[in-house]
Amino acid sequence: MENPFFINHGPFKISEILNILNLKKQNINFDQKVKNINDLYSAENSDISFFHSKKYKDLAKNTKATYCITTEVLKNDLSKNCIPLIVENVLVSTSIVTAKFYPNSIYDNFDETSENIGQTQFKDKVKYGKNVLIGNNVKLGKNCFIGHNSIIEKNVVIGNNCNIGSNTIIRNSLIKDNVKILDNCVIGKHGFGFFPDKKKNLRYPHIGIVIIEENCEIGCGSTIDRGSMSNTVIGKNTYLDNQIHIAHNVKIGQNSIIAGQVGIAGSSIIGENVRIGGQAGISGHLKIGNNVEIGGGSGVIKNIPDNTKVMGYPAKKIREFLKDNK
Repeated sequence: MENPFFINHGPFKISEILNILNLKKQNINFDQKVKNINDLYSAENSDISFFHSKKYKDLAKNTKATYCITTEVLKNDLSKNCIPLIVENVLVSTSIVTAKFYPNSIYDNFDETSENIGQTQFKDKVKYGKNVLIGNNVKLGKNCFIGHNSIIEKNVVIGNNCNIGSNTIIRNSLIKDNVKILDNCVIGKHGFGFFPDKKKNLRYPHIGIVIIEENCEIGCGSTIDRGSMSNTVIGKNTYLDNQIHIAHNVKIGQNSIIAGQVGIAGSSIIGENVRIGGQAGISGHLKIGNNVEIGGGSGVIKNIPDNTKVMGYPAKKIREFLKDNK
């Protein structure tokens, strides 16, 4: 996972991980070091991962993680080289472990490091409006414009020839060349990561970032959440209309066009050359193929294969929709 911003406080002994999860001692080397927490796909040897749904059993079978937080029901779908750590609630336990490795990833308070751009190294490098603030660990490319009242908070890299509108906030993001982010956008804040835990909601740490590839445009009032365990990615030459919400871990392929008021729930993968009409909703953890067209106002609740046109709720092939709605 490409992530230059969040600091890993590990490694930790597996005995420390077992302790914070209130797990009994197991037949393992308690002194073995765990380097990082990662998703099933990205995890390497000496990492810990998590497996909470049958949807990911193919990834679980092939994961390189040494340990995996999972359940009694799912443990047999893991790679033979991966040691299961059996818990009652996988996502809550994963949240606890992630917070240990990345304690600064839970909250997104305002950036106290921000200062007026006129007092920074960028004052003569970019063109900017009034009341523009810049945080620590920010890099700005050549020929960039930043509108009034915008804040480029800490941990942001912006490429060349980018245009940032007014009243926009960006944090924890890699924005590549020739990107336009219009007014009133929020990019890179944490997503809606809450899990119920007895009588309270437990916030899930978000250690991913937002990556916006070259030649994209993000419409006014849009929100793009940073990833929780992986990154949120907008593919090159993709255009988002106004008032769109892209949730954590979403991947959108290149050359896609998404109309206004669309919402895409967490961890869904959108292919290349996809067209989505206004006010459509995409449920989480879905895969939308390449060259797919989704009609306005549709509700997508299952995967859609390549080269398919769908419409309605639940979304179905457009010929079926038209037949059913004569």
